[in-house]
Amino acid sequence: MTTPAAESFGSRLRRAMDERGPLCVGIDPHAALLADWGLSDDIAGLERFTRTVVEALADRVAVLKPQSAFFERFGSRGIAVLERAVADSREAGALVLMDAKRGDIGSTMAAYAATYLDPASPLFSDAVTVSPYLGYGSLRPALDLARESGTGVFVLALTSNPEGAEVQHAVRAGGASVAATMLDHLRAENAAENAAGAMGSYGAVVGATLGDTLGAAGADLSIGGPLLAPGIGAQGATAADLPKVFGAAVRDVVPNVSRGVLRHGPDVAALRESAARFADEVREAVDAGGPGAR
Repeated sequence: MTTPAAESFGSRLRRAMDERGPLCVGIDPHAALLADWGLSDDIAGLERFTRTVVEALADRVAVLKPQSAFFERFGSRGIAVLERAVADSREAGALVLMDAKRGDIGSTMAAYAATYLDPASPLFSDAVTVSPYLGYGSLRPALDLARESGTGVFVLALTSNPEGAEVQHAVRAGGASVAATMLDHLRAENAAENAAGAMGSYGAVVGATLGDTLGAAGADLSIGGPLLAPGIGAQGATAADLPKVFGAAVRDVVPNVSRGVLRHGPDVAALRESAARFADEVREAVDAGGPGAR
């Protein structure tokens, strides 16, 4: 059973971004990256990689985003590494966004929600990514538990993979795209927190590499909540692109960098330097980004 949190995820995220810089760094221990670090593709390599990233960044970046699949592939021992990473990261002050992209219905969705958003869970995180493509209403167990526990939810809306457009840009009977519909739902979800003067706790995933294609989806990105923006760094987008892509919503963008930072490991100082550089570049871009910036 959860107890109401003293502060919402949106408020905690805003403070972390203001104090530590607007940046989310992924923890993505895939086989190729382990090899680049000179590590074996096994539990020992996974544990060394994860411990190094947490040690280097958890006390200085706003958000760390472990990709659950890269831990799950090692079974229960991999999940144990993930549990420790979540706990250690949160203890060091980073917000943890679990990149699980869960999506189901009814009691199954409720179980997924409890796994990541119930404080009693060993994988309790500050937020989780979810997929709405069984219908936005299917996410209700996660949305409600997030509100109760002071956590957050990031809904896939406009992803950067080219295959995403066939679903996300599809037009519904009323003329709105599927992606725009998801953003409308999130805007309504955030309304209560916005009315109290806070950033909402319900975010969207919107690729930083999409550029002009956002117009094709009819997307209004001003949802009153955070916008997780993968694609900075190795995928080709830069911090300077953010005002152009996100417009008035740029201040609510949480750029996600994974390979761009992680490729500098296993050297702790190099990881820290790279993350700090990305955070500074994003801050400068937001400050220059027009009416949505500050």
